[in-house]
Amino acid sequence: MSILVTRPAPEGNQLVERLRLTGRQAWHLPLIEFLPGRQLSECTSCLATLNDDDIVITISGRALTYLGPFMLAQPRSWPRHINYLAIGKSSALALHHYCQQPVEFPEITLSENLIDLPCLEHISGKTCLILRGNGGRELLGDTLQSRGAKVRYFECYQRVALNYHGPEQAFHWRQKGISTIIVTSGEMLNLLYELVPAVDRNEWLLHCRLIVVSERLATIATDFGWRDIIVADGADNDALLRALR
Repeated sequence: MSILVTRPAPEGNQLVERLRLTGRQAWHLPLIEFLPGRQLSECTSCLATLNDDDIVITISGRALTYLGPFMLAQPRSWPRHINYLAIGKSSALALHHYCQQPVEFPEITLSENLIDLPCLEHISGKTCLILRGNGGRELLGDTLQSRGAKVRYFECYQRVALNYHGPEQAFHWRQKGISTIIVTSGEMLNLLYELVPAVDRNEWLLHCRLIVVSERLATIATDFGWRDIIVADGADNDALLRALR
């Protein structure tokens, strides 16, 4: 099995290293990179507007990579009498490290599981501040709004697509014998599909086994034409390794 990992650095590099330690052939092709968000300068005033029992949700540990150090340099600290939630354990640990408050998170790192947390059942009238990149997780925001919450998004980082020469990449990875590809977001799945020329899609890409991190992503992949799809039980590297077993 030759495996292509498309998730960004550093998680993508770390996964490739772990795969190689198990004797597998694995390579890294990050499809996006990250830059600081355009709203960081507004974070202190934004957090200061929250009332008691309002909610802050981080949907990525990467949000804290940028927001956390920025907040440390500000005179105001994280508010104490609000509820802190995270999409998964790693992002919860990152948020707790900076806010020093309890952080709730679901066992499975998916928006669908976060939405099911009991603390998000009765939120009418509350403000939910979602820490994220430039777009994403609309299901979460839409669901919270349908429950009567006022949803505000805060851009902590930007995702930027990396540019590659599609025919050259397709030739290279076919030569490497890639038969399994790991994709962890719909955005990256779309970038991968568009990158590869149509002839290589039909002859190679769509015949690869695809490892994804949610049923929603599996549905998108099916619509693109993939048939051999495995859904991991989470989005972290441990879950992806379990799926490969």
